[in-house]
Amino acid sequence: MRLGWIAFCTILRKEIRRFMRIWVQTIVPPVITMTLYFVIFGQLIGSRIGEMGGFSYMQFIVPGLIMMSSLTNAFTNVASSFYSTKFARNVEELLISPTSPHVIILGYMMGGMVRGICIGVLVTIVSLLFVSFEIHAWSVIFVTLLLTTATFALGGLINAVFAHSFDDISIVPTFVLTPLTYLGGVFYSIALLPPFWQAVSKLNPIVYMINGFRYGFLGISDVPLVYTFAVLSVFILALYGFAYYLISRGIGLRS
Repeated sequence: MRLGWIAFCTILRKEIRRFMRIWVQTIVPPVITMTLYFVIFGQLIGSRIGEMGGFSYMQFIVPGLIMMSSLTNAFTNVASSFYSTKFARNVEELLISPTSPHVIILGYMMGGMVRGICIGVLVTIVSLLFVSFEIHAWSVIFVTLLLTTATFALGGLINAVFAHSFDDISIVPTFVLTPLTYLGGVFYSIALLPPFWQAVSKLNPIVYMINGFRYGFLGISDVPLVYTFAVLSVFILALYGFAYYLISRGIGLRS
Protein backbone atom coordinates (compact mmCIF):
# COMPACT_ATOMS: atom_id res chain seq x y z
CA MET A 1 0.00 0.00 0.00
CA ARG A 2 2.79 2.40 0.96
CA LEU A 3 4.77 1.58 -2.20
CA GLY A 4 1.68 2.20 -4.31
CA TRP A 5 1.15 5.58 -2.65
CA ILE A 6 4.79 6.55 -3.26
CA ALA A 7 4.51 5.50 -6.91
CA PHE A 8 1.28 7.47 -7.34
CA CYS A 9 2.76 10.62 -5.78
CA THR A 10 5.89 10.26 -7.92
CA ILE A 11 3.90 10.03 -11.17
CA LEU A 12 1.62 12.89 -10.17
CA ARG A 13 4.53 15.10 -9.12
CA LYS A 14 6.32 14.36 -12.39
CA GLU A 15 3.21 15.26 -14.40
CA ILE A 16 2.66 18.54 -12.57
CA ARG A 17 6.33 19.53 -12.85
CA ARG A 18 6.26 18.66 -16.53
CA PHE A 19 3.56 21.11 -17.54
CA MET A 20 4.60 23.76 -15.00
CA ARG A 21 8.18 23.71 -16.28
CA ILE A 22 7.03 24.66 -19.77
CA TRP A 23 4.16 26.91 -18.63
CA VAL A 24 4.71 29.26 -21.56
CA GLN A 25 3.62 26.41 -23.86
CA THR A 26 1.06 24.66 -21.67
CA ILE A 27 -0.70 27.40 -19.69
CA VAL A 28 -0.35 30.73 -21.47
CA PRO A 29 -1.68 29.76 -24.97
CA PRO A 30 -5.11 28.43 -23.85
CA VAL A 31 -5.63 31.44 -21.59
CA ILE A 32 -4.82 33.82 -24.44
CA THR A 33 -7.08 31.86 -26.82
CA MET A 34 -10.01 32.04 -24.41
CA THR A 35 -9.40 35.76 -23.90
CA LEU A 36 -9.78 36.24 -27.65
CA TYR A 37 -13.04 34.27 -27.52
CA PHE A 38 -14.29 36.58 -24.78
CA VAL A 39 -13.42 39.67 -26.82
CA ILE A 40 -14.67 38.47 -30.21
CA PHE A 41 -17.70 36.35 -29.33
CA GLY A 42 -18.61 37.85 -25.96
CA GLN A 43 -18.21 41.57 -26.54
CA LEU A 44 -18.22 42.20 -30.29
CA ILE A 45 -20.72 39.56 -31.45
CA GLY A 46 -22.54 39.22 -28.12
CA SER A 47 -23.47 42.89 -28.07
CA ARG A 48 -25.46 42.32 -31.27
CA ILE A 49 -27.06 39.05 -30.16
CA GLY A 50 -28.40 40.36 -26.87
CA GLU A 51 -29.68 37.91 -24.26
CA MET A 52 -29.79 34.13 -24.28
CA GLY A 53 -31.56 32.10 -21.63
CA GLY A 54 -32.30 35.26 -19.68
CA PHE A 55 -28.63 36.25 -19.40
CA SER A 56 -26.31 38.37 -21.49
CA TYR A 57 -24.63 36.43 -24.28
CA MET A 58 -21.26 36.89 -22.59
CA GLN A 59 -22.52 35.36 -19.36
CA PHE A 60 -24.08 32.51 -21.31
CA ILE A 61 -20.94 31.45 -23.19
CA VAL A 62 -18.35 31.87 -20.43
CA PRO A 63 -19.12 28.55 -18.60
CA GLY A 64 -18.89 26.66 -21.90
CA LEU A 65 -15.58 28.28 -22.80
CA ILE A 66 -14.14 27.47 -19.37
CA MET A 67 -15.23 23.86 -19.74
CA MET A 68 -13.88 23.68 -23.29
CA SER A 69 -10.43 24.82 -22.20
CA SER A 70 -10.38 22.48 -19.19
CA LEU A 71 -11.39 19.28 -20.99
CA THR A 72 -9.08 19.94 -23.94
CA ASN A 73 -6.05 20.51 -21.72
CA ALA A 74 -6.82 17.51 -19.51
CA PHE A 75 -6.92 15.31 -22.63
CA THR A 76 -3.85 16.83 -24.27
CA ASN A 77 -1.73 16.68 -21.13
CA VAL A 78 -2.14 12.94 -20.62
CA ALA A 79 -2.01 12.05 -24.32
CA SER A 80 1.27 13.87 -24.92
CA SER A 81 2.90 12.89 -21.63
CA PHE A 82 2.04 9.19 -21.72
CA TYR A 83 2.98 8.89 -25.38
CA SER A 84 6.33 10.56 -24.65
CA THR A 85 6.89 7.98 -21.90
CA LYS A 86 5.99 5.20 -24.32
CA PHE A 87 8.16 6.66 -27.10
CA ALA A 88 11.18 6.87 -24.77
CA ARG A 89 10.52 3.29 -23.60
CA ASN A 90 10.23 4.49 -20.02
CA VAL A 91 6.79 2.91 -19.77
CA GLU A 92 8.43 -0.53 -19.91
CA GLU A 93 10.09 0.22 -16.57
CA LEU A 94 6.66 0.92 -15.10
CA LEU A 95 5.23 -2.30 -16.51
CA ILE A 96 7.96 -4.55 -15.10
CA SER A 97 7.94 -2.81 -11.73
CA PRO A 98 5.53 -3.81 -8.93
CA THR A 99 3.51 -0.68 -9.70
CA SER A 100 -0.17 -1.54 -10.14
CA PRO A 101 -1.95 -0.53 -13.37
CA HIS A 102 -4.41 1.31 -11.11
CA VAL A 103 -1.58 3.46 -9.77
CA ILE A 104 -0.30 4.24 -13.27
CA ILE A 105 -3.77 5.19 -14.51
CA LEU A 106 -4.64 7.29 -11.46
CA GLY A 107 -1.27 9.07 -11.50
CA TYR A 108 -1.55 10.17 -15.12
CA MET A 109 -5.27 10.87 -14.80
CA MET A 110 -4.74 13.15 -11.81
CA GLY A 111 -1.92 14.94 -13.62
CA GLY A 112 -4.27 15.71 -16.50
CA MET A 113 -6.99 16.80 -14.10
CA VAL A 114 -4.65 19.21 -12.32
CA ARG A 115 -3.70 20.87 -15.60
CA GLY A 116 -7.33 21.02 -16.78
CA ILE A 117 -8.51 22.53 -13.48
CA CYS A 118 -5.58 24.96 -13.41
CA ILE A 119 -6.47 26.23 -16.89
CA GLY A 120 -10.15 26.41 -15.93
CA VAL A 121 -9.39 28.54 -12.87
CA LEU A 122 -7.17 30.91 -14.86
CA VAL A 123 -9.75 31.28 -17.62
CA THR A 124 -12.41 31.97 -14.99
CA ILE A 125 -10.26 34.72 -13.48
CA VAL A 126 -9.76 36.26 -16.92
CA SER A 127 -13.51 36.07 -17.61
CA LEU A 128 -14.17 38.24 -14.54
CA LEU A 129 -12.53 41.09 -16.42
CA PHE A 130 -15.41 40.93 -18.91
CA VAL A 131 -18.44 39.77 -16.94
CA SER A 132 -19.65 39.24 -13.37
CA PHE A 133 -21.42 36.21 -11.95
CA GLU A 134 -23.64 35.31 -9.04
CA ILE A 135 -22.71 31.66 -8.72
CA HIS A 136 -25.78 29.44 -8.52
CA ALA A 137 -24.21 26.23 -7.12
CA TRP A 138 -20.49 25.88 -6.30
CA SER A 139 -20.89 22.16 -5.60
CA VAL A 140 -22.23 21.49 -9.12
CA ILE A 141 -19.37 23.47 -10.67
CA PHE A 142 -16.78 21.58 -8.62
CA VAL A 143 -18.18 18.09 -9.21
CA THR A 144 -18.82 18.65 -12.93
CA LEU A 145 -15.30 20.00 -13.46
CA LEU A 146 -13.72 17.08 -11.58
CA LEU A 147 -15.71 14.43 -13.44
CA THR A 148 -15.21 16.05 -16.85
CA THR A 149 -11.45 16.48 -16.52
CA ALA A 150 -11.19 12.89 -15.23
CA THR A 151 -13.15 11.63 -18.24
CA PHE A 152 -10.97 13.39 -20.78
CA ALA A 153 -7.74 12.59 -18.96
CA LEU A 154 -8.66 8.89 -19.27
CA GLY A 155 -9.49 9.47 -22.94
CA GLY A 156 -6.07 11.03 -23.45
CA LEU A 157 -4.41 8.01 -21.84
CA ILE A 158 -6.22 5.61 -24.16
CA ASN A 159 -5.36 7.77 -27.16
CA ALA A 160 -1.67 7.64 -26.18
CA VAL A 161 -1.74 3.85 -25.85
CA PHE A 162 -2.92 3.45 -29.44
CA ALA A 163 -0.81 6.29 -30.90
CA HIS A 164 2.09 5.28 -33.14
CA SER A 165 3.51 8.78 -33.63
CA PHE A 166 3.26 12.25 -32.16
CA ASP A 167 0.91 13.15 -35.01
CA ASP A 168 -1.57 10.51 -33.81
CA ILE A 169 -2.13 12.24 -30.48
CA SER A 170 -3.44 15.35 -32.25
CA ILE A 171 -6.01 13.50 -34.38
CA VAL A 172 -8.66 13.09 -31.67
CA PRO A 173 -8.48 16.70 -30.36
CA THR A 174 -8.59 18.08 -33.91
CA PHE A 175 -11.18 15.87 -35.56
CA VAL A 176 -13.28 14.68 -32.61
CA LEU A 177 -13.04 16.94 -29.54
CA THR A 178 -13.13 20.29 -31.32
CA PRO A 179 -16.22 19.56 -33.48
CA LEU A 180 -18.09 17.94 -30.58
CA THR A 181 -17.27 20.88 -28.32
CA TYR A 182 -18.41 23.51 -30.81
CA LEU A 183 -21.61 21.50 -31.34
CA GLY A 184 -22.02 20.95 -27.61
CA GLY A 185 -23.85 24.17 -26.85
CA VAL A 186 -20.91 26.41 -25.97
CA PHE A 187 -22.16 29.27 -28.14
CA TYR A 188 -25.87 28.56 -28.25
CA SER A 189 -28.73 26.89 -26.44
CA ILE A 190 -29.80 23.63 -28.06
CA ALA A 191 -33.37 24.69 -27.23
CA LEU A 192 -33.08 27.03 -30.23
CA LEU A 193 -32.64 24.07 -32.59
CA PRO A 194 -35.47 22.25 -34.38
CA PRO A 195 -36.70 19.13 -32.52
CA PHE A 196 -34.77 16.73 -34.78
CA TRP A 197 -31.43 18.49 -34.23
CA GLN A 198 -32.13 18.79 -30.51
CA ALA A 199 -32.42 15.01 -30.41
CA VAL A 200 -29.20 14.64 -32.41
CA SER A 201 -27.38 17.10 -30.14
CA LYS A 202 -28.34 15.04 -27.10
CA LEU A 203 -26.24 12.19 -28.49
CA ASN A 204 -23.20 14.41 -27.94
CA PRO A 205 -21.86 13.75 -24.40
CA ILE A 206 -20.21 17.17 -24.23
CA VAL A 207 -23.68 18.74 -24.29
CA TYR A 208 -24.33 17.29 -20.83
CA MET A 209 -20.95 18.40 -19.46
CA ILE A 210 -21.28 21.99 -20.66
CA ASN A 211 -24.89 22.29 -19.53
CA GLY A 212 -24.08 20.87 -16.11
CA PHE A 213 -21.28 23.38 -15.73
CA ARG A 214 -23.52 26.23 -16.96
CA TYR A 215 -26.15 25.22 -14.42
CA GLY A 216 -23.59 25.64 -11.65
CA PHE A 217 -22.86 29.19 -12.81
CA LEU A 218 -26.25 30.44 -13.99
CA GLY A 219 -28.86 27.95 -12.79
CA ILE A 220 -30.04 27.14 -16.34
CA SER A 221 -29.54 23.98 -18.39
CA ASP A 222 -30.93 22.46 -21.57
CA VAL A 223 -30.81 18.95 -20.05
CA PRO A 224 -31.67 17.63 -16.57
CA LEU A 225 -28.70 17.83 -14.20
CA VAL A 226 -29.03 14.18 -13.25
CA TYR A 227 -28.31 13.25 -16.87
CA THR A 228 -25.02 15.16 -16.69
CA PHE A 229 -23.79 13.15 -13.72
CA ALA A 230 -25.13 9.89 -15.16
CA VAL A 231 -23.34 10.38 -18.50
CA LEU A 232 -20.08 11.39 -16.81
CA SER A 233 -20.21 8.42 -14.42
CA VAL A 234 -20.80 5.95 -17.24
CA PHE A 235 -17.96 7.39 -19.31
CA ILE A 236 -15.51 7.37 -16.41
CA LEU A 237 -16.28 3.75 -15.52
CA ALA A 238 -16.10 2.61 -19.15
CA LEU A 239 -12.89 4.50 -19.98
CA TYR A 240 -11.20 3.49 -16.72
CA GLY A 241 -12.06 -0.16 -17.28
CA PHE A 242 -10.76 -0.03 -20.85
CA ALA A 243 -7.57 1.76 -19.79
CA TYR A 244 -6.97 -0.85 -17.09
CA TYR A 245 -7.47 -3.64 -19.61
CA LEU A 246 -4.95 -2.09 -22.02
CA ILE A 247 -2.25 -1.34 -19.45
CA SER A 248 -2.58 -4.56 -17.45
CA ARG A 249 -2.09 -6.53 -20.66
CA GLY A 250 0.54 -4.21 -22.07
CA ILE A 251 -1.41 -3.69 -25.28
CA GLY A 252 0.32 -1.15 -27.48
CA LEU A 253 3.04 -0.67 -24.85
CA ARG A 254 5.40 -3.62 -25.13
CA SER A 255 7.84 -3.70 -28.01
